[in-house]
Amino acid sequence: MDKSDKCEKELPIAFFDSGVGGLTVYKEVKKLLPDEDYLYFGDTINMPYGEKTKEELIEIARKIFDYFACRKVKAVVMACNTTSAMTYDVLKNDYDFKIYPIIQSVAKVISNLPVERLGVFATPATINSHAYSREINKLNPEMQIFEISCPAWVRIVEEHRLHQPQSLLQIKERLNEMSLHRPQRIVLGCTHYPYLTGIIKNFYPEKDLIDPSKYFAEFIKNDLEMNGLLNKCGQGSEKFYVSSNPENFMEASKLFCPLTELPEPVKL
Repeated sequence: MDKSDKCEKELPIAFFDSGVGGLTVYKEVKKLLPDEDYLYFGDTINMPYGEKTKEELIEIARKIFDYFACRKVKAVVMACNTTSAMTYDVLKNDYDFKIYPIIQSVAKVISNLPVERLGVFATPATINSHAYSREINKLNPEMQIFEISCPAWVRIVEEHRLHQPQSLLQIKERLNEMSLHRPQRIVLGCTHYPYLTGIIKNFYPEKDLIDPSKYFAEFIKNDLEMNGLLNKCGQGSEKFYVSSNPENFMEASKLFCPLTELPEPVKL
């Protein structure tokens, strides 16, 4: 199908993540492109992705891509740093819709920032892949990047434990570790982590925190426009799906992007 074809423009944009984290990206994209139709899949049964092996993540991502292919989407947004780091290069040529991986996309913007020392908080899988340092240093070899794994942070968000003493201790431990590297800016390298900004800004100025979702949304908008895929006459519809626990997903979404109706359970 030709990319300028009107029918393709009208197809929905799909998003996925292991839970509510990707809603941080979805909210920013919807703000820029209110006329598009959207699908969002929260793979809650496999949460957190950051503890999976590369082989497991490839299998999971392929099932989700296959599901979206059946739904006839024009683009899939990998609103998850972990799957972008571990699966994008393997799967990127297997589908005929646009695929937007968050790390590879935002690295183009972050590499141009006037920063010499950059911190990155992310999941164990993302940190072990060194995807942020690899992609940024391709474009800016001079930038020093300090990556720290935060294995507990996703569950803190998904399980609504933001203000429990143990959660605050786990967050503070990683912040103290990062402070030893004296970063000028810090990337919140998991889409769940912006939910923790209210806590993190007690230790680092909010202006020094980088939420990649904002850069990512601009990149997606510009790329769709460049490829003649913007839908300027759509209904602005949205539909949410989860692989388990729709009630928990809806409750967790209240932190950042409240849903108006219960997500539909889907088994892939």
